[in-house]
Amino acid sequence: MCDIISMKGGVLMYLRKAFNKKTGRTYLSIVHNYRDKNSKTTRGVVVKAIGYLDELEKKYDDPIAYFTKEAKRMEYERLQENADYIFSIPKNSTIPSNTINRKNFGYVALSKIYHELGIHTFLTNRQRHTNEDYDADTIMKLLVFSRLLSPASKKKSYEERSKFFEKEDYSLDDIYRCLTFLNKHKESLQLWLNEKIKKLYGRDTSLVYYDVTNYYFETDNSDDLRKKGVSKEHRPNPIVQMGLFIDNNGLPITYQLFPGNTNDCLTYRPNLSRIKKDYGLGKVVVVADKGMTTGDNIWYTLSAGDGYVFSMSVRGADQELKRFVLNENGYEWLGSEYKRKERLYPRTIQVTTANGRKLKKTVDEKQVVFYSEKYDKRAKAERAATVAKALDLIACPGKYTRSTSYGAAAYIKNIEFDKETGEILTVGRVLELDTDKLKEEEALDGYYVIVTSEYKETADHIIDMYRGLWKIEESFRVTKSELEARPVYVSREDHIHAHFLTCFVALLIVRILEMKTNHKYSTARLLETLKKSECSHIQQNYYLFDHYDEVLNAIGKSLNIDFSKKILSLGDIKKILGSTKKRAITPQLYDKN
Repeated sequence: MCDIISMKGGVLMYLRKAFNKKTGRTYLSIVHNYRDKNSKTTRGVVVKAIGYLDELEKKYDDPIAYFTKEAKRMEYERLQENADYIFSIPKNSTIPSNTINRKNFGYVALSKIYHELGIHTFLTNRQRHTNEDYDADTIMKLLVFSRLLSPASKKKSYEERSKFFEKEDYSLDDIYRCLTFLNKHKESLQLWLNEKIKKLYGRDTSLVYYDVTNYYFETDNSDDLRKKGVSKEHRPNPIVQMGLFIDNNGLPITYQLFPGNTNDCLTYRPNLSRIKKDYGLGKVVVVADKGMTTGDNIWYTLSAGDGYVFSMSVRGADQELKRFVLNENGYEWLGSEYKRKERLYPRTIQVTTANGRKLKKTVDEKQVVFYSEKYDKRAKAERAATVAKALDLIACPGKYTRSTSYGAAAYIKNIEFDKETGEILTVGRVLELDTDKLKEEEALDGYYVIVTSEYKETADHIIDMYRGLWKIEESFRVTKSELEARPVYVSREDHIHAHFLTCFVALLIVRILEMKTNHKYSTARLLETLKKSECSHIQQNYYLFDHYDEVLNAIGKSLNIDFSKKILSLGDIKKILGSTKKRAITPQLYDKN
């Protein structure tokens, strides 16, 4: 049983009939009386202007009776809003089997951004021209919200769909069919999202960041997309490569998948070409890690009229650059643990022509070298662990394969692997530690080189630009940790593409949420708070909420959603959800500092 108890006092809302002697007309309005605490007098405020009685009589049989009743209804609703809830729960009440008593409410914040981006409009418009009878928008929301709040397989997400206050009129087969639909429109949706971002927040593409990572599958079977390659997590499973562009604000722009055996550097040119053509970008300065620093990529970038800020492997550099790095002349110490120097240098690069010929080209670039004692110590600690692994490999080579010996094998002389099995070949070979290589690399610990076309920029600014790569590195970390984008459980190629599309949308939404809350909270903390924003069904249509914190308060303020209520009716919840689906009229300006 659930009763709503009325507040004390009489009827405070009533129909006022104001007669004008000059015109001889009566004006109707609904007035709310209240007690002024300062003057201790009763005052009336018009809450609804209705109109002149003579005109209303043309529309209503008895306007007085009709609007008197309306005033009473409004008064009842007002009292209901401010009333106490009283619930009577029998002592021995039980929860019926298979009942979902707990639901998430935090996803309303995600819903607000999802609809702000117009994803529902995009999917509805595209589905209008198909014969599919499922609702692609409803399924997309399930996949995206689940990816953010409780990442799991598609099957698991479907089984737990009741934790959201959304429609459930679709089957598991519908979800898999929808993945095929989403794959068909993955490029168009990314372009749509880019236009929405530009309109709502503005795209800062003065710098764009590019990097590649890979994701593994829980299978040993390879195909055209899933192939065994150099896994970032040193796993033997087939992988798929993902190249990702983000803007200077840390918002994802676009992504593309490549077969797992594709070299990182080979993903750069097709991706840059695509983003320039499809996304209408002017000149861009691309910031990327050393994996992209090839002659072909540099020449391609410059030929397109763009710029680059790339790191460069000191250990893989030529002897001239190594001598420059280790020469103490020219370094400026900033404190006792950090130094840097720079030079303009005409570097010779190797470029591949269309017919496969190798040509030498000279590029004028600024080279910035910096040393960090912190990085030096970190490199030595990491190498110590690698050397320990190398010594164990030398002693027990049968324990290791090509994949499991990653890193350690680089410090071992005479090591060779079986091309078929990946096992270490030991017959006729003496494995030993390469001490000369260790000494050479130790001397370069802590040193980093950045090469750039932007020779007019200061060394400090170039270093700052490069350090912005943490934005994309963290994005990859988020997809792999908070979003659990891998392992990937789907196997069909179109389903794999759709899976990563939902991950991309999820990443974009949470990045926007970070921006809306002025980057005060990490992705992990934002999502953890939204996960905790849950409610339990009490009785009838009422739900009890038990979590509220400063993060939820900040999210609510940025999105105009009140998360502080302890009890809400199902009607109230649906009203809030409905408000998140209304089109944003005026985009909010956000503090980027």
